[in-house]
Amino acid sequence: MAKFLITVVGPTAIGKTALAIKLAQHYNCEILSADSRQFFREMSVGTAVPSAEELAAAPHHFIHHKSISESYTVGDFEKEALSTLEKLFTKSDYAILVGGSGLYIDAILRGLDEFPEVSPEVKELVRSKYQKSGLEYLRKELQKRDPLYFETVDKDNPQRMMRALEVCKSSGRPYSSFLGGTRERNFTPILIGLEADRKLLYERINQRVDLMLANGLVEEARTLISHRDRNALQTVGYRELFSYFSGDFSYDFAVSEVKKNTRRFAKRQLTWFRRNPNIKWFDFKADVREIVSYIDSSAQKA
Repeated sequence: MAKFLITVVGPTAIGKTALAIKLAQHYNCEILSADSRQFFREMSVGTAVPSAEELAAAPHHFIHHKSISESYTVGDFEKEALSTLEKLFTKSDYAILVGGSGLYIDAILRGLDEFPEVSPEVKELVRSKYQKSGLEYLRKELQKRDPLYFETVDKDNPQRMMRALEVCKSSGRPYSSFLGGTRERNFTPILIGLEADRKLLYERINQRVDLMLANGLVEEARTLISHRDRNALQTVGYRELFSYFSGDFSYDFAVSEVKKNTRRFAKRQLTWFRRNPNIKWFDFKADVREIVSYIDSSAQKA
């Protein structure tokens, strides 16, 4: 019997969680989260983790299953998520994968790409130049060496940019040239994308940030400031508040930066997902019955 992984993607604040729950209830199946920021139990408000009511509405996996003190890579996620899917597919012909982290979605759908070995000398060279010249060095160097990857990378995440530069320097090739391999999977993906008019999406993002602040984002970030250098916290919503706590930003400026950087993050998410021609896009207000009809039709054709 064929197995289907219904995959819900789209930018932040578009309504992916709500749709995933409706689909899980319709197909009587379970949800895997591919939002890399929601893995960590110390981060709730700033990652818009599903509420207790939402978690109770359908079984979820990979929500708050790790601590920020633990190392957890996309490779670890791929291995664990595929193992979980194998078990879920013994109970149902369907499972739901949902999230806005394109790299983690791709790891499940087609596998991780193979990258060349990077010598310790190259790693040290990139790190020392970053420590000396900061983010601007990483941005300029990556834009020069790999403009394609530069379009989608989080330009405020030094770890991601350093990794890409290490590969560029070691291989003499763009980092993006190593992306795109596909491994065999024992399921058929059905990809659903949610979208909205840009102005409306940006309004939703601003409203979500205001809601996070009302729900205690500042207090949550304050409890995490001693961990600010951990990779899990190199993310929008926390970085800006850490700068507020250290006196580099005023409160109002920090909030405006959170909103601006979240909008930029949403734009990068869309750039990543738009490259996939297999995604069927729906307006975020689309009736779930329309989406179910598309899924059923796709499953029948598979």
